[in-house]
Amino acid sequence: MQPDDTDRRILRRLLAEPGLSTADLAERAGVTPATCGRRLEKLRAAGILKGIRARIDWQALGWAVEVSLRVTLDKTDPRAFDEFLAAARQVPEVLELQTFLGRVDVRLVMIARDMGHYQRLYHEKILTLPHIADLEALMQVARIKPAGTLPL
Repeated sequence: MQPDDTDRRILRRLLAEPGLSTADLAERAGVTPATCGRRLEKLRAAGILKGIRARIDWQALGWAVEVSLRVTLDKTDPRAFDEFLAAARQVPEVLELQTFLGRVDVRLVMIARDMGHYQRLYHEKILTLPHIADLEALMQVARIKPAGTLPL
């Protein structure tokens, strides 16, 4: 399925205001609620619309520290990636895992309540992850442009 202008208009409105009801979304996109509902179902069936997520302000919940860790793995073991990723998934404070080709193999994003909590997590949970050859921590200072929208 290739989205047309109406689909893109619906998606733009949905990205801008993900909490809208189908009726409100339809009104803002200039289509009937029935059309909007059908189009959303087609977008889901085509795998274009994967779901709607809540965006949580972790700082407002008391998680003041966000760190991006760039990890280089010891790739002498063919199971290094799988074992590292499986173990990292078990750390609740890890919000995101990404793999790369190049010098850095994995980037993980984690949160902590404060610097003391981060240090405990780092020593007790991160440094115990398997197959780490090198690790670089990047402390987030500010989010300048949050994950947003593409021009649809």
